Amino acid sequence: KPAETSPSVVLENIRDCSPKCLRMLLENVSGLAVDDDFIVEMIPEINVAVATFIKSIDTKEFVKKCSENKRVKEFKMTARLLELTQSIKAENIPGSVSTDYITVYFESARNGGGSVSDVQLFPEENSAIITFCDRKGNA
Repeated sequence: KPAETSPSVVLENIRDCSPKCLRMLLENVSGLAVDDDFIVEMIPEINVAVATFIKSIDTKEFVKKCSENKRVKEFKMTARLLELTQSIKAENIPGSVSTDYITVYFESARNGGGSVSDVQLFPEENSAIITFCDRKGNA
């Protein structure tokens, strides 16, 4: 079985590129459409964005295209594959939400989920750590 490749790419040093500009740039590099083929999550606190591809593409090739792209270079951005993990942290969870609800939500195929092996709820932080049985459910 070939090694699993992450469907997500981390774009670093996005400070000089607006969210709209970044989305258009990623469409140009990938040839795909934002929202239909991939989603972009901005994390301005750490000067990063994460592009997650809904459509199956060779993300290693996409990272290579980014590193060669003139505009990406002008913005001094870098791209790398997001490491695969079996656990994610969900934030802003209302205090009334149960671990059963979180489990069902993250197991939903519509939400891109997979089989959940554990949920740790942290009500004081309004967060939870969700651990999947395999790495496919955390994209």
